[in-house]
Amino acid sequence: MVERSRTWLAANAFLAILRRDLVVTGREIVPFFLQALMQPLFFLFIFGKVLPGIGLASGNFGALMIPGIVALTGMIAAIQGVTLPLVLDLGFAREIDDRLLSPLPVWLVAVEKVLFGAIRGTLASSVIFPLGWLILGSAYTVRTDRIGTLICMVVLTGCVGSTIGLLIGTVIRPEHISLMFTLIFTPLLFTGCTYYPWGALTNIRWFQVATLFNPLTYAAEGLRYSMVPPMGGHELRTLGLFWILIALGTSVIVTFVIGTRTFYKRVVS
Repeated sequence: MVERSRTWLAANAFLAILRRDLVVTGREIVPFFLQALMQPLFFLFIFGKVLPGIGLASGNFGALMIPGIVALTGMIAAIQGVTLPLVLDLGFAREIDDRLLSPLPVWLVAVEKVLFGAIRGTLASSVIFPLGWLILGSAYTVRTDRIGTLICMVVLTGCVGSTIGLLIGTVIRPEHISLMFTLIFTPLLFTGCTYYPWGALTNIRWFQVATLFNPLTYAAEGLRYSMVPPMGGHELRTLGLFWILIALGTSVIVTFVIGTRTFYKRVVS
């Protein structure tokens, strides 16, 4: 009975903390969308609308790129949703102590951070679809026979981003937060097959292999598998879905385990 009561208290505390974070995000929904969508939408407009419009890119380039934009948006929004608050919570003011005083195990506090970040990432990714339709117009094409796989990939991308955010947020010090965006986000962006399909890199074999070390590559390729319709009667060549799921699942597990350990070391003295 005592164990059941403790479990009930922990569940209520977990849901209360998650609800608080969601309410705060709801009150700041406009800044959230501006932060999450501004850069991806400009990339989509320039590379998917302007360049094909002036003949510097093929007409189907937007269809190939929008899955990468969805992956990038979800992952970056999830990373930022965990990393930035966590860096502040673990700073000099130690605002994380308020959560640690709740009737929750330390690891569940980390789980709440990850779940909240995944929700943010999934929400940001989902908004790209209607906005992409508005920007690309007739060039916007998304297949409808793999909706289940598409939903799975959007959610999984948010989970990968949030666990990476947990790890980064417990390792990076507040004074190094600006350096993080340069040293982590720039390579993540340009080696993650965001603007090009993985199969098109066969002539640059060393770079094609290097992209396999970036979890964003698997998210972008999984979304291309789910979204891009056959072109010229041929399916787009992507990484195998089995390997995509294995890579993303492994990324979630590894970064969560390591991130939880570093989180524990930072909050328990």
